[in-house]
Amino acid sequence: MRQVVKWSGMLKTRVITGVALLAGLLAALFFLPPPGWRVFCASICALAAWEWGGLAGWGGKARVVYGAVLGCLCLASILILSSALLLALFAGFFWLLVVPFWLWRKWLLRSWIAALTGFIVLVPPTLVFIGLREVFDSLWLLVVCALVWVADIAAYFSGRAFGGKKLAPNISPGKTWAGAIGAVIGVLVYCNVVLFAAQSHWRVALEMQQVALLPQHVLLLQLVFIGLAVWSIIGDLFESLLKRQAGVKDSSNLLPGHGGILDRIDSLTSTLALVYFFVGVISLFSHFH
Repeated sequence: MRQVVKWSGMLKTRVITGVALLAGLLAALFFLPPPGWRVFCASICALAAWEWGGLAGWGGKARVVYGAVLGCLCLASILILSSALLLALFAGFFWLLVVPFWLWRKWLLRSWIAALTGFIVLVPPTLVFIGLREVFDSLWLLVVCALVWVADIAAYFSGRAFGGKKLAPNISPGKTWAGAIGAVIGVLVYCNVVLFAAQSHWRVALEMQQVALLPQHVLLLQLVFIGLAVWSIIGDLFESLLKRQAGVKDSSNLLPGHGGILDRIDSLTSTLALVYFFVGVISLFSHFH
């Protein structure tokens, strides 16, 4: 009974903080002018970099300097769109090719490797986050963010409801295969909802360009959503490994009930880095079909 009350209290704190975070993000997303949006995103990156320094075992001054440097790099890089896109593409390959091997080998963060890895993990997704809003619009960026939130929520509740075999017990004992499957199913349902809600808008846009929305396009988008859901889980596992190696439960205590900034954006760092990669694949597929 006491454990139920404790879990209920933690869930209440988590929900209150989550609602406040969502309200702040939506306000920034829809109302900040482009310069303000850039500063907002760069500030989030700076705070996450400060937490990253903690996971790497750096001292206080080094963490502050690292956070300030990465925040400034985000502001400088977004001014050169081509460099921002190249960094995002490079980060996509890092998540696809390096991180799975990292999780398998359980490498440790060391000195300059920690600095370089933190740059790859944090800066390119921040640039994508900034660029998606400026190149497309706020609503489509919200669609991408919601994908990660749906995966996280579905994994959390399906994992608690069904439990079962652990996904990666040596990295994150709380995660189960039931949670991972729940995340994928949740994202697939979310993808179909997005397709249904956007079909009239897309039909008009595609007819103007004399392009048909074919079944293979729908299937490809569903596969992309599933792929992003899988890599959101990998992003979560990656940060869990680093926290386990650092001997901490959360990246910081900045967010009551949620831990730190990294604890909230770990899945976004992996998925945002891959969004640009998948957008390029979809563009090529549409061009040749």
